[in-house]
Amino acid sequence: MFPLQRGRRLRTNESIRSLVRETSLSPSDFMFPMFIAEGENVKVEIPSMPGIFRRSIDLTVEEVKELFALGIRAVNIYVKVSEDLKDNTGKEAWNPNGLMQQAIRAIKAACPEMIVMPDVALDPYSIYGHDGIIANGDVENDSTNDALVKMAVSHAEAGADFVAPSDMMDGRVLRLRQGLDAADFHNVGIMSYSAKYASAFYGPFRDALDSAPREADVVVPKDKKTYQMDYANRIEAIKEALWDVEEGADMVMVKPGIAYLDIVREVKNAVNVPVTVYHVSGEYAMIKAAAERGWLDNDKIMMEQLMCIKRAGASLISTYFAKEAAIILNQKQT
Repeated sequence: MFPLQRGRRLRTNESIRSLVRETSLSPSDFMFPMFIAEGENVKVEIPSMPGIFRRSIDLTVEEVKELFALGIRAVNIYVKVSEDLKDNTGKEAWNPNGLMQQAIRAIKAACPEMIVMPDVALDPYSIYGHDGIIANGDVENDSTNDALVKMAVSHAEAGADFVAPSDMMDGRVLRLRQGLDAADFHNVGIMSYSAKYASAFYGPFRDALDSAPREADVVVPKDKKTYQMDYANRIEAIKEALWDVEEGADMVMVKPGIAYLDIVREVKNAVNVPVTVYHVSGEYAMIKAAAERGWLDNDKIMMEQLMCIKRAGASLISTYFAKEAAIILNQKQT
């Protein structure tokens, strides 16, 4: 029979398409990952991430103000630590006058309403480039959790709104919640990297922080596969997210983004807390490289990918495209 239902009626023009559009984006959907360096007036572009910089605290603060003016309401911050401050304990991570703690205080002083979510993991502080303390040739889970609690409490003392454990140690969310509560930081939230896969998409990020596993004079794991998830697994991601919620996570994260949208939807269906998706450095770098060669349209691919991440179930998208996308969205509204 000739069709009575014609889907194309709802696609006739942009006005109709906008009326029935199921998913929308706004700048408040984004969190911007920021890399912080020692010094003053420092701004160094990361070669594998065009347009993304390591900035000193003074310039980070100025960038945060710009982000807030664009409607972005959260930043996820990482620090590049001097080599002479690295060891196997990670003790610089809870130095009250450390680079991370100084950055948190400066951002909150300059822009109090910006939500600051510092990274909680030892790899920037580790002489071995791993997310925890090395013992007997592996990353030792429970002693690493002890260190992470000290780190998270120091972030809370500096003014962090959430802590963002990205280490993938077992039981760390419960330990962090207990530690924060014991220090009277009941209102500091936890955004847990619950389903963080052992992905090759992280390469540019590790260049930015010099946080890749290194060769050493002791036995260390050659990669992070003993704690980050196997990318062949789906059910494991749901299990990890549910465990983290039970342990007290206020948000859970799936990382990476575009290649893992099936996981985003599965986790979204399973949990009753907001789901964050990290649109990671390798995904950013691929678009930039293709756009530079004229193979793809940077803005169109950027907006399509971000919309698809939101459509899959993301409540918040951590993306290096946050500022670019916010500018485009704001222009459409004017």
